[in-house]
Amino acid sequence: MVIRRVLMVMALTLGLAACQFDVEVAVDMEPDGTGVVTVVAQADAELTAQVPDLIESLRLEDATANGWTVDGPSSLDDGGTKITLSHPFGSADELANVLNSVGPPLSQVAASRVPDGDLMTNSLTAQLSLPQGFRSFADDDLIAAVGDVPFSDRFAAAGAQPSDTMSFTLTVDLPGRLVAAGTGTQLGDGSIRWTAPLDGSMVEIDLSTVQQPASSGSAWARPVAVVALAALIVWVIAAGAFIAFVMISRRRRQAQRRRRARRR
Repeated sequence: MVIRRVLMVMALTLGLAACQFDVEVAVDMEPDGTGVVTVVAQADAELTAQVPDLIESLRLEDATANGWTVDGPSSLDDGGTKITLSHPFGSADELANVLNSVGPPLSQVAASRVPDGDLMTNSLTAQLSLPQGFRSFADDDLIAAVGDVPFSDRFAAAGAQPSDTMSFTLTVDLPGRLVAAGTGTQLGDGSIRWTAPLDGSMVEIDLSTVQQPASSGSAWARPVAVVALAALIVWVIAAGAFIAFVMISRRRRQAQRRRRARRR
């Protein structure tokens, strides 16, 4: 909910200013199932200039109190402003909780890691949708407190739409071999990216990978097998050399006996 409030302030202000606001959410999972979620929010120069107290209104101390690390706000060369928030996770369940706290347009996030023998299947499902426009950012408590979405009348008068003034992407990097990415686009580094539709439509996320866990019970089998094979090769070479030595020695003794027999 903390990150949702941050995005809500940015998005509602954006609707008034008619500028540009971009959000990038990235998931990076390690082979052991731990990792980090990073949220990068960037306001363009026009939004930064029109709302100079925008950053102060975000109440970022709430984010830090809930486990998020905040980097910024920092000024960009073009006059815009960027804030980076990151949150670690230690399991698939924690990953789902962290992503669900981001809020619209990201929702219904579920993540799992299912072992199957020597394999581990990693899965992530979610939805990207903003069915009620800017209203989707306002939670029930806020609407109950003020009676409606803040500035809803000014949104209507300005004709502001999220699809015209903001963007939202989700990039996920799960360990292992890619099995299914659904509607996602595979990037050069192997991660999968989705762009949220902000026109009321929906994108379903269904991502899965399969990996050989480093901590699996049979992880030792391959190196041991390699060592055993090497030992077998060495043994065969040594045995062959010994047999050759015995045969050569036997032939030499036989030749020596024949020479002695001729002398007699």
